[in-house]
This record gives sequence, C-alpha cells and structure tokens, in this order.
Amino acid sequence: MAGRLAGKTAIITGGAGGCGAAAVRLFVAEGARVGIIDRDEAQGKALAAETGAVFAQADVSDEAQVIAAVSNLNASLGPANVLFNHAGTLIVKPFLDITATEWDWLMAVNVKSMFLVTRAVLPGMIAAGGGSIVCTSSISAVAATPMEVLYDTTKGACHMFARAIAVEFRDRNIRCNAVCPGFIRTPHGMREVRDLQALGVDVSEAALAAQQGRMCEPEEVARAVLFLASDDSSFVNGTQLFVDNCFTAV
Repeated sequence: MAGRLAGKTAIITGGAGGCGAAAVRLFVAEGARVGIIDRDEAQGKALAAETGAVFAQADVSDEAQVIAAVSNLNASLGPANVLFNHAGTLIVKPFLDITATEWDWLMAVNVKSMFLVTRAVLPGMIAAGGGSIVCTSSISAVAATPMEVLYDTTKGACHMFARAIAVEFRDRNIRCNAVCPGFIRTPHGMREVRDLQALGVDVSEAALAAQQGRMCEPEEVARAVLFLASDDSSFVNGTQLFVDNCFTAV
C-alpha cells in the first residue's frame, strides 16, 4: 500500500541518521512532505537533498533552537500533522560513576526535547484539525539493563510522556503513541552493544539471538512508526508498540 501519508506534513527529529533517516525515506515514499530536525547539519542537508525533505538544524534540547526550527519548517511546509519525536542518545556507565551534569544532559536530550518539540508543534497541529505524534521510547523503559540506569530512566519518562499527551489531547483529535525498539543495527545501537560489552554485560551475538532473535534493522522500526503515524492506526492512542521480536515477552 503506497500513499499512506499522502497530503500530510511530517516533522522528524533526529532524522539525519539511523531510524530517523529510515523514517524520512519511508515517509517521503508514502507521500508526506517531510521536515528534518537534527543537529548534524552536513548529514541532514545531504538527506534532504536525496529525498526532497526540508532540513532545519537544531539542538532539540535548546528551547530557542527548537522554536526557530519548527517556525522555519512551518514556513516551508505548513503546520505538521505528523510528528516523530525520535531524537535521542545514550550513556552507558556504572550508576555510581554518573555525574549530575551527565544526568541533566541526557534527560535534556531524550526527554526535555520531546516537551520542547511537541509544545512547538501542537498548536499548529490542533489548528489544522489534529494529527499523530510518535515518540521513540525503548525496551529499556520496561527491561532494565545494568550500566544503563540513566538511559532506562529517560526512556521510562518517554513512555509516560506519550501516554499523558494522548490523554490530555485526545478530544482535540491528537493521537500520541510510543514505539519501543530492541537492539537496532544503527551507529547508536552498535555503540550501545560495544559499550555494554566493555563493561562486562553479555550482549554477545548469542545473547541477542536468545533475547530477540537477531538485530533489528532501522527500516523495521520506521515501518512501525509509519503505522502509528498514518490513519491505519486511527483508533490507536496512548499505547506503546514494541518492535523487539519478543525481547519483552519472555
């Protein structure tokens, strides 16, 4: 089925690489006008040139930069009726070694960013008659991993952010859901594996095969996001879609 986002305008944060870039390509192929927000200007501009999307550079944890980026995309594309809050990163570190500065930084990148971008996008989305918001959470919201207390905490917050936005804005025709991947074959995901292995956590190929069969591909996450973003999921609201091949089911 093609054209599932025909006539829609989408903003994707963290859209320059990994699952975000896979979503940009898929959303464009499905007929959406797509705006990319990312701090990586070179990669973001290259992807925009490749796909016909519009790029706006911003650090999504910075309020002024978010407001400017959303304003620029609104001017180019019109108000968004799809928002994919994907931007985020991770810190893999023993809990007692985490500094307060690191805690505040990761909470800002992974959680505050969703607040800032959603707050900037929602007024236009509501005025346009409604829309769909998808937030990237993780299996780490419900399946704790040693050396990832901080990361797990941020993703638990993303879980509840999506649910609470859905409840507050349902009557204004806004849907908000979370997508929760397992280990993904992206630079982010492969760095997580390396960092965990270096600290003695078993995320070997055999361990991952037992937990989720194989590494998830970014395109598989993008297809799940497409479902939640499109009218195919018109009565799906305030939930979490796990893209983890049974990691959290056993």
